[in-house]
Order: sequence, then structure tokens, then C-alpha cells
Amino acid sequence: MERFGVKSTPSRNRSKTALYVTPQDRVTEFGSELHEDGGKLFCTSCNVVLNHVRKSAINDHLKSKTHTKRKAEFEEQNVRKKQRTLTASLQCNSTAQTEKTSVIQDFVKMCLEANIPLEKADHPSVRAFLSRYVKNGSSIPKSDQLRKAYLPDGYDNENQLINTEDR
Repeated sequence: MERFGVKSTPSRNRSKTALYVTPQDRVTEFGSELHEDGGKLFCTSCNVVLNHVRKSAINDHLKSKTHTKRKAEFEEQNVRKKQRTLTASLQCNSTAQTEKTSVIQDFVKMCLEANIPLEKADHPSVRAFLSRYVKNGSSIPKSDQLRKAYLPDGYDNENQLINTEDR
């Protein structure tokens, strides 16, 4: 073989890792015991990250005593909580988060329309009233953050409304 310039690679140097296997491929292979989120492979019952490249690592984990113990506990609880990555959690907009921003934007709009200075939101009696009687009222930030984060949004929205009415 050396005569033709072809060299065979020794078998001991070849890697046994699956280079083109994704976490989603392992999920389809192993079923409901695993789930994928953010490019990582998780064990559903143990909530640990597994190496998706080596199948033997997954098999070893599924045969381990800790996995069988946690799987039994997981099935007893009958609660299907799946661990997620931090980026996936931050990207998720829950209804509480959207309600919070809408309450804050409505509060800023009300203050602007009624000519109430945003500094009045810092007064302790206003804070107490908002937290007691307004749903998500305690989530309204102090006046400096209202000015920096929410006032430009309200200003831009009002300008767009005025421009569309003029045409």
C-alpha cells in the first residue's frame, strides 16, 4: 500500500465519538426519558445534563442506581417538570411578565395624561396604595427607571398615533 501513496490509519487513533449526532437525535432514540433544550441533553427524571455525543454515557446513566431511584420518585410524584437552560427561561414571556409591562406602561400613560409627575410614584403612600389595590402594582419601578425605560416607549407610541392622525 505504501507503493501507491495510500496510508491506512491505525485503528487505535480513530475516535469512537459520533460527530454528527445532535441532542434531538438522542431524544428520538431514547424516547421520553430524555429531553433537549438549548442544544443540551437532559435526563427528564434526574434533571442532569448528559453527554449526547457518547451513547455509552447515556446508557450508563440510564442503568445507574441513582437514575432508577430518581425515576421511581419522579413517577410517584406524577409531576412532569423539565429542566430548561437559562437562555430558554429568559426568552420565555409568561403572562405575568406581559401583564407587568402592560401595568407599568398604563401607569406611565395615566401619569402623563393627568399631568402627574413621575416622582409622585416614589411617595410611600402611593407605593402602599399601588401594592394593596392594584394587581401587579408593587412591580411598578421607581420614577428614575420609569423615565429611562418606559417613558421613551410611551413617547414613541404617542408620536406614531399623532403622525397617523395627521395624514
